[in-house]
Amino acid sequence: MKLPKLKKPNRKQVRVFVRHSLIVVFGNALAAAASAFFIIPNNFVMGGTTGIGIFVRNLLDNNNEWIVSLTVYIANIFLFLIGSVFLGKKFAVATLAGTLLYPTFISAFTFLNNLYMNAHGGNALAYSDPLLAVVCGSILFGLGIGLVVRVGASTGGTDIPPLILHKYFGIPISVGLWGLDLTIVFLQLFAHISVEMVLYGVVITLLSSVIIDVVSPVGMRKAQVKIISKKYKEIRDMILNEMNRGVTTLYGQTGFLKEKCFVLLTIVSNRDVIKLKNRIQEIDPEAFLMVSVVSEVRGRGFSSDRIALPRSEEKEDLEEVDSK
Repeated sequence: MKLPKLKKPNRKQVRVFVRHSLIVVFGNALAAAASAFFIIPNNFVMGGTTGIGIFVRNLLDNNNEWIVSLTVYIANIFLFLIGSVFLGKKFAVATLAGTLLYPTFISAFTFLNNLYMNAHGGNALAYSDPLLAVVCGSILFGLGIGLVVRVGASTGGTDIPPLILHKYFGIPISVGLWGLDLTIVFLQLFAHISVEMVLYGVVITLLSSVIIDVVSPVGMRKAQVKIISKKYKEIRDMILNEMNRGVTTLYGQTGFLKEKCFVLLTIVSNRDVIKLKNRIQEIDPEAFLMVSVVSEVRGRGFSSDRIALPRSEEKEDLEEVDSK
């Protein structure tokens, strides 16, 4: 049997792979730094496999932070194997890096943090201000995970059970994540942890989730503009030729007079919105505009190679087509 010949990746594919790999490494390092420098040494609690590690450490009544790293390793590998069985090989490949990188960085940063604490009388970073440690830890953790999610990778760990529940039972992933993380946080009450620390854990979970939602689509948000104008032809040509953006002409009907109209739909970067509005006003001061934010845009001219649009040419008008 003749094996299929593998295609050699081109330069762009190699650059994208290298860039995404570096982002995954950096994101996992940031998340691990947040846990090792701000959350774990200050005896806070949190969700995820790190929260499970903190729970085991507190349950054993042992202040050795290496217990947290070891537990994260074991939990990540165990959940990775479960995910590989229920979610397939493709999922396993996508989550392998996060499964190993995050606990490895926690171990390394724990060692560095112990050196710092020994040099500063046993005090952790932001030890005198718990709220500062919570805010800094939550922001760094959310930023790290958000960067990993942004390039389509997974951190593994407790992301896996919600994915399985979604696949087999249709439970929304966000609901599963929130439920599991908060369960881990409140589970700390059975490990001799004060209610105050548990409430800090709730704040860390909520704040880091907000940061993840903000960071993961950063740079992908664009402005969607809908334009209703009698001079739609001139505006369409301006968008194609001056803005170098694609445009779709939609058929519409006015609500009161029930007259036929055409709606132009285009996607531009946020910084081009003002330029587009000014040009539309010059062409038709009475044009009706609707601008909204879309969280992500993929396709020609955005996530792939920028399209070189040809000069607009007069083609058969939709009104003529409609009348035929």
